[in-house]
Amino acid sequence: MKKISGILVDPVARRQFPGTLIIEQGRIADIQPDASVKGPFILPGFIDSHIHIESSMLTPAAFAKKAVTHGTVAVVADPHEIANVLGVTGIDYMIASGRKTPLKFYFGAPSCVPATDFESAGARLTAVDVEALLKRDDIFFLAEMMNFPGVIGQDSEVMAKLRAAAKIGKRVDGHAPGLRGPNLAAYIGAGISTDHESLNLEECAEKLALGMKIQLRQGSSARNLDDLHSLITSHSSQCMLCTDDLKTADLARGHINLLVQKCLHLGHDLFDILQCACVNPVRHYGLDVGLLQLHDPADFIVLDDLDRMEVNSTWINGEQVSTKGQALFQATPELPINHFNAARLSTEQLQVRSRGTQIKVIEITDGQIITGAGRHQVPANSSLVEADPQADLLKILVHNRYRPAPPAIGFVRGFGLKQGAMASSIAHDSHNIIAVGASDIDLARAVNLLCESGGGICFVNGNDERTMDLPVAGLMGLDSCESMAASCQAIERLVSDNGCPLQTPFMTMSFLALPVIPALKITDRGLFDGERFALTDLFV
Repeated sequence: MKKISGILVDPVARRQFPGTLIIEQGRIADIQPDASVKGPFILPGFIDSHIHIESSMLTPAAFAKKAVTHGTVAVVADPHEIANVLGVTGIDYMIASGRKTPLKFYFGAPSCVPATDFESAGARLTAVDVEALLKRDDIFFLAEMMNFPGVIGQDSEVMAKLRAAAKIGKRVDGHAPGLRGPNLAAYIGAGISTDHESLNLEECAEKLALGMKIQLRQGSSARNLDDLHSLITSHSSQCMLCTDDLKTADLARGHINLLVQKCLHLGHDLFDILQCACVNPVRHYGLDVGLLQLHDPADFIVLDDLDRMEVNSTWINGEQVSTKGQALFQATPELPINHFNAARLSTEQLQVRSRGTQIKVIEITDGQIITGAGRHQVPANSSLVEADPQADLLKILVHNRYRPAPPAIGFVRGFGLKQGAMASSIAHDSHNIIAVGASDIDLARAVNLLCESGGGICFVNGNDERTMDLPVAGLMGLDSCESMAASCQAIERLVSDNGCPLQTPFMTMSFLALPVIPALKITDRGLFDGERFALTDLFV
């Protein structure tokens, strides 16, 4: 039996009171009010309601060791990044890694592998595969249904996956940026219950009125909390907090605790915030995670100050798993697992022959994964279309990493690089090689560095090269959060020193290959029009 005393912050009764938790066999056996207790504060642990662990570039075990120090006790995780590379084998890898730690991982069955038929992935999960996953006890929901055209058009494969989830009684997560009107009603009517891609309050209001839960996202590349946070007060029972994609350096600084702190500073009531950060994910997904209630699992955090949200200790199932920023558990290191068979590139393969007077250009905005679709006038009498760093026009390519094939090439504005090239084997969601650069020589070298290593991120500027290997599916490393963050930041500094103003250049680049996000993207098959949901020619 354990006794933990403090000011108990009960998010269900919405009250604070001094008392003692009596813990037996990992659960709260009794809650004893005690007016003599002065502190510290005891709160239920935080839950990330939607995250892709792979985006942290950490294995689940390494992710857990850092997340628990920030007060996270559970995550609702979609493993579709590794599933696009390795299929069910990759999902099993994530589950096995997570089981090495006390953090509660709730993995879903990826619904869209690949995300569309307009890209080349390393695996494909059919409706039969998805149904088999959903029947497993270690798979808890159907993960984000990105193929909203397939839902609206009642594609047979898509609808079979949705029916499987409904039959088994597991939740279905959504992904519906900008979806409105009858199409939205059809999408929600198909059984899809959440969305983390809403663009504004008007869109959220429509989704909320139809019964959808809104996941307020504050990740590394996509940050919507500033625009949507008023929902925490107006619709606290229908909102959750999530990060979606969180890079290693950001995880090193904090997790859901930082979102809670931000919401407090924005003036929201603590109990409304805890409703979103703790209560709603437990109730929506049916998680076996405690909320400081009698007989609940003893999952909670201890802190001295509610304003700063600095976690002194985290407890999961009645065991202390962190203290003062240090995890109190070890995990056996994983072995690498990968699927990588990309062909090396020559500079000649990167030449773009002029076929018109204008080209389409991907336009990016820092802090958003939605892109614009711009134009660029091709110089008269030019036989080749080249990058023009002075005009912030850079070349972008996506190169099939699973089998030898020619690269798809386009142009992008917003990276600001004056020289050099950056490349990554993280390119949502199929995770082919993606690269952006100011010269064909540096672009080819950057891609070839990743071909030599089997995946990672790198920056090349002439003879100046810096690479970070990601031996787990070309997505994750095997080091600690701190070590991975330092390596990644060193490369990002090089990118910044060469003119890029973006806060998260590699994560921003990775989303330029995601065709289910408007407006203009690029896959290994070519330029993609996210509004028309079809491949489109580079030339106007």
